[in-house]
This record gives sequence, C-alpha cells and structure tokens, in this order.
Amino acid sequence: MEQYKQEFIEFMVDCGVLKFGDFTTKSGRKTPFFINAGFYRTGSQLRKLGEYYAKAIETSFGLDFDVLFGPAYKGIPLSVAASMAISEFYGKEIRYCSNRKEVKDHGDKGILLGGPILDQDKIIIIEDVTTAGTSIGETMPILRAQGDITALGLVVSVDRMERGLGSKSALEEIEEVYGLRTTAIVTMEEVVEHLYNKPYNGTIVIDDKLKAAIDAYYEQYGARS
Repeated sequence: MEQYKQEFIEFMVDCGVLKFGDFTTKSGRKTPFFINAGFYRTGSQLRKLGEYYAKAIETSFGLDFDVLFGPAYKGIPLSVAASMAISEFYGKEIRYCSNRKEVKDHGDKGILLGGPILDQDKIIIIEDVTTAGTSIGETMPILRAQGDITALGLVVSVDRMERGLGSKSALEEIEEVYGLRTTAIVTMEEVVEHLYNKPYNGTIVIDDKLKAAIDAYYEQYGARS
C-alpha cells in the first residue's frame, strides 16, 4: 500500500472522521464503521485533506481538467481545499465550483457558487463518501444544464465497498449509469489491512471482535462484482 494511503488512514483516525462502533447509515443499514467528513474542522486538517485528494486526483485522472465540483454541502470545503492543493503542489490552476441548495435570486444569481462552468469544460466531482450514489443523480443534471461539458469522474475519500442499489458497489453503479470513472483515496479493505491488530498511538484500533463485525457486515452488504 502506498505511503500516502497509510498516512491518510491514520489521519482519519486522528481527526475522528473514521469511527468504529454501532451506526446507522442514511440508507438504514446498521454498520460497524462510519466516515464523517464533517469532523475535518481546522485549517491544518483541511489543508492536509486537500493534499490527499490532490494526490488521488493526479494519480487517477491526471491534471487535464478545468473544474473541481463539490456538491453542497460537504463537497464545498472539499473542492476548495483540493483545488488549493493542486495549485500548490502541481502548479495547475483549476476552478472550484459548488451548487447551492436554494437558488439565489439577487447579487450573483443562480444555483452555482465559485468558478463558472463553461462549454467544453472537463469536470471532476469530489465527495466524501458514496453509499448509494444519490448525490450523483442530483449533481449530473446540474452540470449538464450549464452547457456542453464533460464529466470525467468522481473522487471520494473512502470506498465503502458495499452494494449500491443492486448487487454491485455504489461506485461501480455510478460508472455504469453515468459513464464516470471513479476512484477513492483509500478503500475499506485497505483501512482494515492497515489497522487490523496493529498498534496505533498505543491502541489496537481494529481488534478481532471488530474485524469479525466488519466481516459480518460485508457478508450482508458487500458488493458482488
């Protein structure tokens, strides 16, 4: 596993973003792990997060694109942080853009904030996690309404590797339905590989009991390719 992926997993633990216990997802599934990007709360955390996203984007998509689109609301700081990191580390200036939940009818009117989306723009979408692909279904009509654009792909922080609406993973379904390439900074398989029965800051984050609970979860909800 690449060094930056190992560092990112530990970074999520340090920030309280990656949690283990008993949780319920938006889709109603009972899960032993949860990823909440809302726990990135300081300037230094967001700067570091942007660096990890920038690395994943450059590795999977290169830098030949124009706009990094972050769906409201959690995608807004992600798009800002990652576009800043791409500028700093790769010298590439791209526009960040996000949507508003409510259309603004005064000042800079419209549904978008940040950089404009223009004809012929190549766009990458950035999110925290995707469980059922619901937000992409809301995002694509917004992007297509702006003109003749090309949506290149979707990058998320963690691939939960569980079923979407059918038997395949949410990311695989997105690729099939929308023709988007998808990637993640890390997968849950990599998270488990890195943390299982290995001490981190003097603690075993994933012990045998938690590993069994994660395995049972994937027995029930794991994607079938």
